[in-house]
Amino acid sequence: MITTTEKRFDNAQEIIKYIDTLKAKREKKLQKKSIYVCVGTGCTASGSRKVYAKFVDVIKQKGLDVAIEKIDDDDEPVKRTGCCGLCSLGPLVKIMPSGITYSHVTVDDVEEIIEKTLINGEPIERLLLTDPISHQKVERLEDATFFKNQTFYIMNEIGKSECESIEDYMARGGYLSLAKALSMDRKEIIEIIKASGLRGRGGGGFPTGLKWEAAYNSKGDIKYIVCNADEGDPGAFMNRTLLERDPHSVLEGMIIAAYAIGAQEGYAYIRAEYPIAVEMFNKAIESAKEYGLLGDNILGTDFSLDIHVKEGAGAFVCGEETALLSSIEGKRGTPRPRPPFPAQAGLWGKPTLINNVETYGNVAKILRDGVESYRTRGVQKSPGTKMFSVTGPLNLTGIIEVQFGTTLRYILENICGGTSNGRRIKAIQIGGPSGACLPEELFDLPLDYDTLKSVGAMVGSGGIVAITDDRCMVEVARFFLDFTKRESCGKCVPCREGTMQAYNILEKFTQGKATYEDLETLEYVSEIVRTASLCGLGKTAPNPIISTLKYFKEEYIEHIEGKCPSGMCTAFKKYIISPEKCKSCSLCARSCPNGAISGERGKPYVIDQDKCVKCGLCVTKCKFGAIELVG
Repeated sequence: MITTTEKRFDNAQEIIKYIDTLKAKREKKLQKKSIYVCVGTGCTASGSRKVYAKFVDVIKQKGLDVAIEKIDDDDEPVKRTGCCGLCSLGPLVKIMPSGITYSHVTVDDVEEIIEKTLINGEPIERLLLTDPISHQKVERLEDATFFKNQTFYIMNEIGKSECESIEDYMARGGYLSLAKALSMDRKEIIEIIKASGLRGRGGGGFPTGLKWEAAYNSKGDIKYIVCNADEGDPGAFMNRTLLERDPHSVLEGMIIAAYAIGAQEGYAYIRAEYPIAVEMFNKAIESAKEYGLLGDNILGTDFSLDIHVKEGAGAFVCGEETALLSSIEGKRGTPRPRPPFPAQAGLWGKPTLINNVETYGNVAKILRDGVESYRTRGVQKSPGTKMFSVTGPLNLTGIIEVQFGTTLRYILENICGGTSNGRRIKAIQIGGPSGACLPEELFDLPLDYDTLKSVGAMVGSGGIVAITDDRCMVEVARFFLDFTKRESCGKCVPCREGTMQAYNILEKFTQGKATYEDLETLEYVSEIVRTASLCGLGKTAPNPIISTLKYFKEEYIEHIEGKCPSGMCTAFKKYIISPEKCKSCSLCARSCPNGAISGERGKPYVIDQDKCVKCGLCVTKCKFGAIELVG
């Protein structure tokens, strides 16, 4: 029997028996009065940790920690849970057993929540979520359209899983797959992953089982396992969310993968900008060691494994697996030519298996629930689910999980509730800064690896940015290329020089200086960068350009002809002074940093368009509303 002073399991039978007791205990816990406070990054940024601390203090002051019946001494009434995906409404607080959930909770709301909802079970109307589609208040997370229209697999138990507790994870079936895997032949595990059709969730969607098989077949006494959590895409935070809400699911997947290929040491490469994820994963590693699930002779077998956290310095290129390996080795994060592939010669020249956070998060569930269960979700060549981060001017934004085959239109309208500004969505940018921009006529295509590839796009890490009709697609392409050119490591000429040249041409378009010759050059340079760059960063960097040239070329032509169709590019606009409204006060002229405004008393002032830099300072200084931006 495992005691509180000795938690280490010596064999699989012990952990299976212990998990059964935890399952029963958790069912009882969920029926008791308790408070779950989200402490993910989004809610933390909105003050959720102060809310959590206030709940703890008030309950102790009122003696409710004694009054609320506990299952055991470790069963505290206030619990910390991970992100449920609805980051735009944090801090989120869930009251059990009713499941009543509140959004935008502040410290001042705590006592009212305790008195009315925790004790008396009464909902507080003003704190309930408002569904953007039905426009009705909903009491439970599960009843909101945002959640009802998702397909939860690795993000199940929303709002009621304890992110820092290994026992809560085990009570949900955690580490049963590891116990099962250690009794299996290594090849058998790899065949299961191959049969599942699981594809890498970090980029191109390479079949996970084939990658495992390559690492298994590579000769060598030393092998490594690596988790790529260097999530550098602007607006993407799927990996961070999963590491914060369910770190043990990722850790268990890593341990199973390490056993399958014969690795003895592993690294989780996590961005240093993710301090909560780093904290959670380090805690998960320590807890797993205490229980004998990491370290020497795991569960009494001859399999031993150590896993370390390596904090990345924030270079986007380190999301590319060979650059990531160089960073772990203490070198500058630059890509290496392939072959050899990491599965053959990776970390310190040894066979290395690299998968991303979400890929590992699927592994334990596949082994536990079976291949057939996994393949009931998704489509034939892209089975399962995918986490996406959805941003832009939408009613609801955050992390979602849907099965492959779901359409973009369904996500935008049935999950996110359409636009928040009432404008039409004319495009989405999918796959991170190196992804493609797709027009509205493609929103009904199923989201899966092969369909997106057929239209010049990719799933990538899973970022989706909604773009409304008041946005300029040329500026969108320039914005994303600005990011990738700055993140280029500079090792190869096509990426280092090509992205800069393409960016300079895009600048000419947005500044109203481009020609038809520039359009041809932009297409040529983009193709050179795509085909000749050393690594995935360079090869995909031109995607925003290539896709906007394919689907929105008319906007480039309009820029050449002297107009930005969305009115976003200020170079095509000009500030003018209305003669009727001008009072000749000279405030605008005195404030102009470039001396572009002139005039004399009694006559309307004028703006020299050649000198005007369109800073807009004159508009703020004019007290009579005589200056406006036109064009």
